[in-house]
Formats: sequence, C-alpha cells, structure tokens
Amino acid sequence: MNKKLQDENIDFLFKAVLKLENVEECYNFFEDICTVQELKSIAQRLTVAKLLTEKHVYNHIVKETGASTATISRVNRTLGYGNDGYNLILERLSGES
Repeated sequence: MNKKLQDENIDFLFKAVLKLENVEECYNFFEDICTVQELKSIAQRLTVAKLLTEKHVYNHIVKETGASTATISRVNRTLGYGNDGYNLILERLSGES
C-alpha cells in the first residue's frame, strides 16, 4: 500500500466500494461518482491488464481496447512492479467462471 496515497477521504471511498453488493449497485454508484470517461478509462486499464496477463501482444490489445501504447506500457509496468492489485483481482475474477 502506498502510504503517500492513503488518507481519510480515500479510506472512506474504499469502504464505500466494499459496501456495494452487486453489479447494478456498482453501476449506480460509479456513474454518480465518476465521469463516463473516468469510468471507461478505469475499465480499459483493467481489461488491458487482463490481456497482458494472457500474454497478448500490444498490437492486439490496442485493437481490442483502443488503449494507447503508453497506457498499455504503464499497466504492464504496474503488473511487474506495482502492488499486485491487478493480479489479485484478476485471479479472483478468473475463479468466478
């Protein structure tokens, strides 16, 4: 966890997210709290992370998601050197199938 990022407001946000119980509640909350573009950007980065962990090449990911190579590179760097947040959630999502 990045101690520079942590504060009471972010803690409050994360606690709120943990209270959401289903996809419909997530849509309602995130549509209220994010702009459409912010939400699409977050979703795009998660999809990029999924495709990178599945060993897809950048050209395929660009075509599939519309993400820039800079975004793909940033996500790839986070997968390798971040806090394993992407890996944790992708692992949990893969167990839902």
